[in-house]
Amino acid sequence: MDEKPHLRFNPLKDEWVVVSPHRTKRPWKGQVEKTEETTIPRRDLNNPLVPSAIRASGVKNPEYSSVYVFKNDFPALLEENEDDASIFKDEGELFQSAPAHGTCKVLCFHPWSDMILPLMETSDVVKVVQEWIKQYIELSKKYCWVQIFENRGEIMGCSNPHPHCQIWASSFLPNEPSVKDKTQQAYFLKHGTPLLMDYLKQEIKKKERIVIENNHWLAVVPYWAVWPYETLLLPKRHILRLSDLTNDEQVSLATIMKLLVTKYDNLFHCVFPYSMGWHGAPTLMDNDDCSHWQLHAHYYPPLLRSSTVKKFLVGYEMLASPQRDLTAEHAAQKLRELPDVHYKLVMNKE
Repeated sequence: MDEKPHLRFNPLKDEWVVVSPHRTKRPWKGQVEKTEETTIPRRDLNNPLVPSAIRASGVKNPEYSSVYVFKNDFPALLEENEDDASIFKDEGELFQSAPAHGTCKVLCFHPWSDMILPLMETSDVVKVVQEWIKQYIELSKKYCWVQIFENRGEIMGCSNPHPHCQIWASSFLPNEPSVKDKTQQAYFLKHGTPLLMDYLKQEIKKKERIVIENNHWLAVVPYWAVWPYETLLLPKRHILRLSDLTNDEQVSLATIMKLLVTKYDNLFHCVFPYSMGWHGAPTLMDNDDCSHWQLHAHYYPPLLRSSTVKKFLVGYEMLASPQRDLTAEHAAQKLRELPDVHYKLVMNKE
């Protein structure tokens, strides 16, 4: 089956993915080449994310030396206003609208703009994880969904060369987690066990798509992956939310994230672009049983054949179904076999 076109089902999204592995044999394969990386100044006060820089809002950053969080100067969501409800009118089933409230924050990983996560000390990555948890706990008291995500690289829409991520908290449950809530609940009602816990056990048993595994976490190219080197990061025990992680699990998470992104960067010897983000049980649902949920993170990297050739989700993907050429098993093998030491560290030794 793996050498012929076939469909794979994504139980999290209740959709099918078209897999076309024979297309990797077509004559044009693209050139695997190294691109010259732009030299990023470690401290440029024109960069609004560095310590002591003055942002567009006129606010001056503190001289921070670790993680730093601030409210986004141009947020996509605004805090609730008493007059908001008056602007929404009932215009019928085909013209529905609803209030959308929330807050948006930026979390800087490190004070140096030229630093990248895989080269950070593990202890510094742990501080990022701890800040994620702190922000999650704080925001979940008011909002039903807290979306932590990172866009890495210019081609993923990251306009600022500084290690950071974003946190958007909203008064509504967005589309992706809403679908996952339904699919995981349906599976739990049918089988009595969480979907992703059963999936994790099967992946550990099969060992075909595992990229990295440690005591507490598993990084795997999911069976239903759409992006060429997409990965799914899962805790090995049943965990609903980031706030449920133990201290040991937080350290293990920092360790496996460093190693996973190291392998990404080593694939094409570049700072590998991706969008990643966390999904867990919705918040403010104390009266609802969320046992069907399992915490997990997605990494969606677009690069396909080299540092300059990427996968586009256009045409058939936008109008019909998601489609991929490289099988999940092949992608996992390539990532798994890459060195655990970052290529920049090797180059520095040379």
